[in-house]
Amino acid sequence: MRALTVLLAGLFFILPAAAQDDEGQISHAISMYGDIKYPADFTHFDYVNPDAPKGGDVKMWSFGGFDTLNPFTLKGQAAAGLGDVYDTLLKSSSDEAFTEYGLLAEEIRMPEDRSWVAFKIRDEARWHDGMPVTPEDVVWTFETLTTEGHPYYAAYYANVVGATDEGDGWVRFDFESAGNRELPLVIGQLQILPKHWYADRAFDETTLEPPLGSGPYKVIDVEPGRSVTYGRVEDYWGADVPVNVGFYNFGTIRYDEYLDFDIALEAFKAHEYDFRMENNSKLWATSYTGRNFEDGLIITEEIMHERPTGMQAFIFNLRRPLFEDPRVREALGYAFDFDWSNKNLFYGQYDRTTSYFSNSDLAATGTPDEAELALLEPFRDQLPEEVFGEVYMPPATDGSGNIRGNLRAAIALLEEAGWTIQDGALAGPNGEAMAFEILLVQPAFERIVQPFARNLERLGVTVDIRIVDASQYERRMETFDYDVTVESFGQSRSPGNEQRDYWNSAMADIEGSRNSPGIKDPVVDALVEEIIFADDREELVTASRALDRVLRWGHYVIPNWHIRYDRVAYWDKFGQPELVPADGIVFNAWWVDPELAEELEAEESALDE
Repeated sequence: MRALTVLLAGLFFILPAAAQDDEGQISHAISMYGDIKYPADFTHFDYVNPDAPKGGDVKMWSFGGFDTLNPFTLKGQAAAGLGDVYDTLLKSSSDEAFTEYGLLAEEIRMPEDRSWVAFKIRDEARWHDGMPVTPEDVVWTFETLTTEGHPYYAAYYANVVGATDEGDGWVRFDFESAGNRELPLVIGQLQILPKHWYADRAFDETTLEPPLGSGPYKVIDVEPGRSVTYGRVEDYWGADVPVNVGFYNFGTIRYDEYLDFDIALEAFKAHEYDFRMENNSKLWATSYTGRNFEDGLIITEEIMHERPTGMQAFIFNLRRPLFEDPRVREALGYAFDFDWSNKNLFYGQYDRTTSYFSNSDLAATGTPDEAELALLEPFRDQLPEEVFGEVYMPPATDGSGNIRGNLRAAIALLEEAGWTIQDGALAGPNGEAMAFEILLVQPAFERIVQPFARNLERLGVTVDIRIVDASQYERRMETFDYDVTVESFGQSRSPGNEQRDYWNSAMADIEGSRNSPGIKDPVVDALVEEIIFADDREELVTASRALDRVLRWGHYVIPNWHIRYDRVAYWDKFGQPELVPADGIVFNAWWVDPELAEELEAEESALDE
């Protein structure tokens, strides 16, 4: 096995003051709090190989099928890989907390209070049909996405008043107020779409017509619902932009769709596709075996990272009256025995998730400090008293499977909430039996849910485990048609405007939003705004910890688990940069090594004879 040299994020330096004009400061990059690693004349990121060879074919996998090549609306299931068709204004580095450098934009102009931001579009930026990318495209993209696109965009850009073509290649975004430090970076993530291409096409419809983009790849083949293939754009306008050097090396990338996770793994072992990140502990421990592994044709690695792992959890749908009482939600959490599951199902690979900002300094610990209390005290009469004490920790066990103590604690909470055992079933204040469905899309998750369901049944709860196909699952999630399900809330080292989509009251009833639990809490709303408008890193950490406390004591979810490394398997045909950044592997900086690919093909041919 070839070893990776894992070097984490390097030292940072503060750049000299950028040029200042009459309307703001001009720079090549922006960061959350001013710590920019790469100078204006940098040629490439540290974690790429600028001399990586181009070419070669890569096969990937995706789950569930697709029925559209339009990823920007709520309609349909979009194909995998479409992000590489479109360029963004800026591009983030993976070895800094949150810094973005120019891609479509060659310069950024912004005042000190960040009440607006402007971007100078590169003269050389081109769509795949040769037409120039213009500020008019940028303005049209923003206006269209926030009015006709997926509801996510309206929430994400809620504080943006509008976009204006200023002339001379500049486009400006004005904000409703100053102080939202993340908002210029959020705008920088905007994927720009071609206004002229949509002139005779409906934006909000599903379609299998290959889209027009300006990015490093374009769709070259589509088998509806089965596969989509992207070809590297040979004359890609942005190939030599520093943020792209060393990236996008594969000649073609094909995504094949699978409807069964077990079949997908067997297909990988048979070399139906080349690269896989495994999220199933049992499969990682037991199924990555066989001759191809023993002969070194398939490489497996566990690669450490420093990125926050967020919150994966069983989530309650608070839109259901059954889950309105936090005592009920807390009680049901006692029935999940993570320690037994980790020992018997997960091969000891996981840590229990306790925080919405796990694996980061944003997670609350102990009791609130003075800064956290300053944020929480104004809401004391709206919060449980526990928020002002030790942070909530989910119940633990000895892993033996004996959880009688936890079940007794659950029964006490349920009785306090008016639920009692009647004829062996848990009945509520109005005599209704407690029964609910746990919605799943991955069959492999059933083995994890079954012991949880059995413990719930010991409390007198009737539980139905329902596994549906990917399209049905997607629709039920978008319309909040579930009782309990499994959801993940990813986090970065610099949380911001996306927290509105996760937790804001206004998003709870908007179909397609990420506020899956349906949280409606003015305190949560206020703390999210504290995160978004934090003036520095210290304020951001304080606000994140305060929000973490409130969410954890709200018992909106039953936390699951996480790992601090990526489980990666790949056929031995790839070259890789020596440096792995703090955020983990960056697969689009890998390349097909011609010699390794030739050797692999020869070895596979010999095995087939």
